[in-house]
Amino acid sequence: MTLPRRTRSTFRQFIDGEASGGIFLMFAAALALIVANSPLAPTYFSTLSSYVGPLNVSHWINDALMAVFFLLVGLEIKREVLDGQLSTWPRRILPGVAAAGGMAAPALIYAAINWGDAATMRGWAIPTATDIAFALGVLSLLGNRVPAALKVFLTALAIIDDLGAVIIIAVFYTSGLKLAYLAGAVAVLAILFGMNRYGVRKLSPYLLWGVVLWVLVLMSGVHATLAGVALALTIPIKPSPALGDDADHSPLHRLEHALHKPVAFFIVPIFGFANAGVSFAGMTLASLAEPLTLGVTAGLLLGKLIGVFGASYAVIRMGFADMPANASRMHLLGVSLLCGIGFTMSLFIGLLAFADNVELQNEVKVGILLGSVLAAIIGATVLLLAPKPGGPESRID
Repeated sequence: MTLPRRTRSTFRQFIDGEASGGIFLMFAAALALIVANSPLAPTYFSTLSSYVGPLNVSHWINDALMAVFFLLVGLEIKREVLDGQLSTWPRRILPGVAAAGGMAAPALIYAAINWGDAATMRGWAIPTATDIAFALGVLSLLGNRVPAALKVFLTALAIIDDLGAVIIIAVFYTSGLKLAYLAGAVAVLAILFGMNRYGVRKLSPYLLWGVVLWVLVLMSGVHATLAGVALALTIPIKPSPALGDDADHSPLHRLEHALHKPVAFFIVPIFGFANAGVSFAGMTLASLAEPLTLGVTAGLLLGKLIGVFGASYAVIRMGFADMPANASRMHLLGVSLLCGIGFTMSLFIGLLAFADNVELQNEVKVGILLGSVLAAIIGATVLLLAPKPGGPESRID
């Protein structure tokens, strides 16, 4: 099916922006590791724990800046479902099934390794997430060795994956609800949806009420970043009659376009720098065999491979979906491995799962870093060895 010009252009800009941001994120994560294991380490850790107003620096980054990241995630999900790559069921089948398999298999592998330990079992969702920026960053380094359709497939899969992660955070990592603040948040959401319903197209009222929503959600016990997703669902996407069919001028498209660069080149790298820093002092090879670290590493590296490739292969073989254009089984295998790069969202879930245990947080970080690096290296190697796009293996017989 031929995509409308405006939708394909927006999607391509999104992929390019995420890929560049992923490369930037790699440098931020590497810098964090260097700083955390240098004489600057005490300054690094003390700065993150120092307070600026009611929150410390780490919370401002993880609760406030990341709410903007989740706002962009919500906008992308809404646009793709209503007006893009996920707007019809045939387009949703392959990435949807792949995303479901890619969340189930890592969780099961993690649970099998940590079975019987109630403390570490809280981290079962950590390896279920794929970092779209990191994965697309690796793909961009491979140039034309990767079919364009495979990049679209990975992006659609990661967007559905992000939706799953949002649901997991809301359902499994929310506790101690304060009903008065939650009721206030619901009331603000009603106002926002009412503004959408009655045709308010200026972004400023939505953003101002969005700040109020963030404060109420923060105080309610629900993680504050979910306010970003909730706000995104209220932003209008349909064009006004005066604009005809040019939906690129809708409030959602304008806000999404405005947020891409700040999120990709500022917010996500800052999050990576603030949370990837782990000291290796006193760490031995035996530390890598800790059930938590091993569960995260194996979940990302093996779970994503088994879940994404296995589910994709099954629906293609059964004829429910087609192989991405010009892609081979090796291409699909390589991209399935790249889905094991679970940096940003995995770190975020890990911080929620073990909010009060720094030692377990460090084990999570080591597992994420090890699993993500191995997935990136092995996945890139497979893609480099894959036949030229459009070769004879582009179908599963």
